[in-house]
Amino acid sequence: MHLDLATAQRLCAAAIGAAAERGLRVSAAVVDAGGNLLAFARMDGAEIAGTVLAPDKAYTAVANRAATHELAIAAAPGGPLCGLHAAAQGRFVIFGGGLPLRGPDGTVIGGLGVSGAADPADDVACAEAAVRSSSCS
Repeated sequence: MHLDLATAQRLCAAAIGAAAERGLRVSAAVVDAGGNLLAFARMDGAEIAGTVLAPDKAYTAVANRAATHELAIAAAPGGPLCGLHAAAQGRFVIFGGGLPLRGPDGTVIGGLGVSGAADPADDVACAEAAVRSSSCS
């Protein structure tokens, strides 16, 4: 399965919709399997850091083929990935909101990043809602 622009835009819109339902203001980004930005959306009033963090969460998720909130555990001091956040010129983001996107065969075809909620668990929830609404898993 190939991740196309229309799907990427739907994922961003679904993440934004989930945030609006929760009273949040976020940014959402989708990258392809190579980490290249396909789509981005920022809600009115969303934090300025989201323009960097959402794409970087998506990039981190696709590059590591793992959810960023899961990477946070492995990257903690003493963990097997300790120091990961300093890799890739600091582009890896190891707090919640980034999910890998998988095709029907389980292959990672891209990444979704959501950023802007005060609690990263809310970013995760918005990203998960967007993935549930799509043909990706």
